[in-house]
Amino acid sequence: MWTSLLQEIEQGNTKSLARCISLIENEVGGYKIFLQTLPSSSTPVIGLTGPPGAGKSTLTDSLIGLLVKQGKKVAVLCIDPSSPFNLGALLGDRIRMSNWYDHPNVFIRSLATRGSLGGLHPKILEITDTCKAAGFDYIIVETVGVGQSEIEIAGLADVTVVVLVPEAGDEVQTMKAGLMEIADVFAVNKADRPEADLFVRNLRLMLAPAFATHTNEIPVVKTIATEQNGADELLQNILHLLSLPHSNERRSWLLTEKAYYLIQQQRMKDIVKKEMKLQIEEEMKKADFNLYRFVKSFH
Repeated sequence: MWTSLLQEIEQGNTKSLARCISLIENEVGGYKIFLQTLPSSSTPVIGLTGPPGAGKSTLTDSLIGLLVKQGKKVAVLCIDPSSPFNLGALLGDRIRMSNWYDHPNVFIRSLATRGSLGGLHPKILEITDTCKAAGFDYIIVETVGVGQSEIEIAGLADVTVVVLVPEAGDEVQTMKAGLMEIADVFAVNKADRPEADLFVRNLRLMLAPAFATHTNEIPVVKTIATEQNGADELLQNILHLLSLPHSNERRSWLLTEKAYYLIQQQRMKDIVKKEMKLQIEEEMKKADFNLYRFVKSFH
């Protein structure tokens, strides 16, 4: 089954790709061996992250349009918050990108975080690498923009776009350290709002000390996604950054992050939170309960 699926995916069969993603999500037997047979790929991954409501989906929609106009094939993975009831995708970004739903050069998949603490899907690495086998020119990953997703996306994407809105001043201060580390491009969306110019100026001032750790100045692009304004300039910046030679050190760090995540996932697979809670409740009945001794029993 897996061998024929891979052949169909490599031939560009999106139905087989969608089925394969579902099988990987549900950890159907043989999926690990399938992943080990995936060919090496240099398909660039573009990550979009930022606070909820910043307009990431609308901006992604504009980027898809520009890439399709260039004759490119694009896969889009939208990470949605999970429904607490069935762990399914809650927002359904495909509704906002309905123009591309049936387009032959576009594949869109909404993925639920499934309770993952960060903003990414627990199988995002595996799903992204599977999409790479399907011969897309670009893969766009849009995250929820909560928790640790801003940092996680940097371990996955070749270029990371952080989308902000003019009112995000306090949030920028809070996320400042992480954002400076991972942002390759800033998109200030809803830039038609009166406070946008001041926000952009302050953001550039905040970024000034970070330029020392970047080879190039971090671009700040003003966009109005609902009017498809500024998306062209944003894409030009993304493509320019993708064209630059990536240092081996950055590449090795990205792969180290991925390897660490996969090993962590593998080692935690037998630990079920509900069962652990029951064990803790039993242990708490003992007068000498010690959390650190309890944790050591899992080593």
